[in-house]
Amino acid sequence: MLPKAHTHFPQTAIYKKAQEIFALSRNISQYFIHDFSALNEDGTEQEHIYFTGDIVQQSVSLAPQILKAEQQAFSESKEKHIASITRLTNALYRNCERLERTHSNGKDFLPILRKELKKFRKLQRNWMLTL
Repeated sequence: MLPKAHTHFPQTAIYKKAQEIFALSRNISQYFIHDFSALNEDGTEQEHIYFTGDIVQQSVSLAPQILKAEQQAFSESKEKHIASITRLTNALYRNCERLERTHSNGKDFLPILRKELKKFRKLQRNWMLTL
């Protein structure tokens, strides 16, 4: 008989917000991909398409970093993961700003993502005090 694997994920507010940010960024990215998938007149691809992938990649990394920080026993290890979360959040925010300067209808959804990132940062500050 095999032991049951525990797949316990925290139900903390910051973890839930990270999941919401991932879902939102994935949906926004899909919207942008349709606008940016066409080639430019000179046959090159639009450079902004890479920012759409970046927001998904950065947002998907938030939740695992939160888990890693919560599972660490030593504060030095926790600080490493907290710093990573801060870098990811800042990069995600910058990429949102870059995408807002594009000529796409999807940029109307980016203020929603930026607002959620601001909420995430507030949660992050409180969460860091509890670790």
